[in-house]
Amino acid sequence: MTDTKNHSGGVTGSPEGRVFQPASFAELAEAVELAFDYRGDVTLSLKSGESLSGYLFNRQVAGSDSYLELFPSDSSQARRIRYDQIAAIAFTGEDTATGKSWEMWIAKKDSERRAEINRVAADAKTRGIL
Repeated sequence: MTDTKNHSGGVTGSPEGRVFQPASFAELAEAVELAFDYRGDVTLSLKSGESLSGYLFNRQVAGSDSYLELFPSDSSQARRIRYDQIAAIAFTGEDTATGKSWEMWIAKKDSERRAEINRVAADAKTRGIL
């Protein structure tokens, strides 16, 4: 699959900022899967010349009947786009989960709990309870 950032090997980390121009159905299906898992908007370049940005929320891989569904940024109506209409997929929106991991979430929650414990203890001392 052609990736305009020319990364070697498979896609690692967030695909944010990358543009994929699939050369085969298999590459297109792989790019759509990446877009489906992406937590930001994508921009589809269609073979008709149309460009469509939005959030990909569904896809169906069924050979020549394969399609994806997208909530366009500029409309409240979902759009269904057949795979054979797609020329490129660009990961244009911010990936809202980049750099966020389970371990970071646990550390944040632990820090919040400790801060709450310290606040409650200080309040109890001020009231003369401790």
